[in-house]
Amino acid sequence: MTNKQKIALAPWVFTIGFFLLWEAACRLFGISSFVLPSPMQIGAAMWEYRSQLSFHSFHTLWMTFAGFVLAVVFGLLLGLALGSSKIVHAGTYPLLVGFNAIPKVAVVPILVIWFGVGWLPAVLTAFLISFFPIVVNVATGLATIEPEVEDVLKALGASKLDIMTKVGLPRSMPYFFGSLKVAITLAYVGSVIAEYNASSYGIGNLMARASADFNVPLLFAALIALAVLGVAMYAITAWVEKRMTGWAQRSGFAAG
Repeated sequence: MTNKQKIALAPWVFTIGFFLLWEAACRLFGISSFVLPSPMQIGAAMWEYRSQLSFHSFHTLWMTFAGFVLAVVFGLLLGLALGSSKIVHAGTYPLLVGFNAIPKVAVVPILVIWFGVGWLPAVLTAFLISFFPIVVNVATGLATIEPEVEDVLKALGASKLDIMTKVGLPRSMPYFFGSLKVAITLAYVGSVIAEYNASSYGIGNLMARASADFNVPLLFAALIALAVLGVAMYAITAWVEKRMTGWAQRSGFAAG
């Protein structure tokens, strides 16, 4: 077996091993399903409630994706503005840091007052919680252009826009995709928080109802479904990153 094949199999082996250890621990120590259901019990709950899980997973997926797309567009534009202008960076960065420090669960009631209960608070919460890493990483990528490189390019007749588009943007792509892999997981956190508190649909709402009914296996089944959605979106982002920034991955431990 080649090293590449071993790397491809490693996620499956480690994941299966994790669930086998989990199952063995539950059986060995006689842990109640009310405290920690075993993977077999969670699998049974996933099959029993498969239609509900599919329905709510779809709603969580599209609300998270919508918020994530908004975060990418807004974060990229604002990151470009911060990275290209020291004045804009100095003026807006404290506001961004202060806003990001506010727990987004505290923002959900305000969104409910403004927009009512439904899908919009979930989309906006996913957006609010995930745009900050994109802004910071894009601005950081643009800021890594050495002053000597800028001086040489200006001496050759390049304008500020030429330097940004032909040097700054390509150099910021690894930072940008690195931030996307962080942002997509945060987007799920945001949408589930809003669904839990202000929605009639989604994995968050299903978890709230399962918790109220003390249905712990269903609660864990919803968590597994959420984890699968997150891994799928992360994998897609990593695949796009490899196709677009393969030139920046020199190490055998490159992200993917």
